Amino acid sequence: MKILAMDLGTSSARALVLDENAAELPGHLARRKVTMATEPAGAGTLDAAAYLAALVACVDELADAGRLDGVGLVAVSAQWHSLLPVDTIGAPLGPVLTWLDSRAAAPSGVSGPADPGAYHRRTGTWWHRCYWPMRLRWLRDCEGVRAARYVGLAEYVLGELLDDPAMSISQASGTGLLDLRAGTWDEEALELAGVPATQLPALAAADWRGRLRPEYARRWPALAGAAWAPTVGDGAAANVAAGCVTAQRATVTVGTSAALRVARYAPVGTALPPLSDRHWRYRVDHDYIVTGTAYSGGGNLYAWAQRELRLPTGEALEEELARTSPRSPVADPRFGGDRPPGIAPAGSGSLTGLGFHTTAVDIFAALARGLCRQVAEDLVPLEEGLSAPVEVVLNGGAIAASSWWRSAFADALAPRSVHFQPEPEIGVVGAALVALGRIACPAPAASAGTDRDLRVVGHDSVGVSQYPS
Repeated sequence: MKILAMDLGTSSARALVLDENAAELPGHLARRKVTMATEPAGAGTLDAAAYLAALVACVDELADAGRLDGVGLVAVSAQWHSLLPVDTIGAPLGPVLTWLDSRAAAPSGVSGPADPGAYHRRTGTWWHRCYWPMRLRWLRDCEGVRAARYVGLAEYVLGELLDDPAMSISQASGTGLLDLRAGTWDEEALELAGVPATQLPALAAADWRGRLRPEYARRWPALAGAAWAPTVGDGAAANVAAGCVTAQRATVTVGTSAALRVARYAPVGTALPPLSDRHWRYRVDHDYIVTGTAYSGGGNLYAWAQRELRLPTGEALEEELARTSPRSPVADPRFGGDRPPGIAPAGSGSLTGLGFHTTAVDIFAALARGLCRQVAEDLVPLEEGLSAPVEVVLNGGAIAASSWWRSAFADALAPRSVHFQPEPEIGVVGAALVALGRIACPAPAASAGTDRDLRVVGHDSVGVSQYPS
């Protein structure tokens, strides 16, 4: 059985076909760029209809090439935290608010949870502009939006494609409205949001499977009988694909943005492990949780530097980066502001220690090292209670593109063991493994080649072969 895997990313929509072991089939990838609209005031939005059209075009491309024959399962990886108000028939009433949108603020008179610590432990989140409780209040009370229902980007897309769509527990956990232990909407979070549960998507059961609407089944007959698995948050999917599903192994993913995460077994209905006040917690699925922190800066720092500073490219850039000093200049990479629980607004980045000798490459190196320092500091609380430092697996497109950045992370994270996972489509591979029910406790990372001081690893616990170096 083949698997159609879709990724609803920030910079592109992708669809690709995997084999029964969740390995990508050569020539079975379709991609469409999408454009996030940003504004100095903190907007970060996507056009919902245009996004759906881009994803449909990806599937059309695969169908036209005969790549969908034999597909029996569809897996989806999607960005967390997106929010879209819709009318009674599901039509968008505005753009999709993404994780980068930092405009939401608490309306006057709404002070947040009665017990912030208990709220954080239940929902894994805070009363923060990134999450739906504050965003929904802001949309209604400050922006005057009156919607029939509220969905995320994934729920809008699947609502258009599927007969009986539902919101996965993974995507629901990223809203800040879910009681992670109970697996149901949290009453206090709903009250803070000012919406009843009836205005939110139905929650998918652990065994939920979706089917295409008749019009799309006719458009893609090879998918007419395929089962659609619940959507997995992209960060959680990356942990699964990297084999990081125990407290002893962490992932650092650097794509458009960046995140540090540890996943572990904690089924719905059971007690959850302690949670540091500086980390969020979401769900991979009904059986696993993921704990960590995220950053607004990642590969977008390189994109900014390339655009504004006209960096060299390829090996020339790597050679110049290797000659830069780790001491000067020093950068704060928070160009997009803080992710939760921080509240620094967009435009909080800074550079110090500039001189007439400072080059464009020096500035980018300082930004990249700034992100490495943030991750190293935030990893310490995740290691509390463990007998030894965690192993770290680096992955994501920006990390894959730069051996120098991988080494900078290894330096910042020393003396921990640091590995590199070069799978370019790590989110969809992880989503496919979740859909297959093949999340497992991995064996210790094994060497499969070297990348400077980094070992190159693959997901060696679920029957997927090591990825080549």
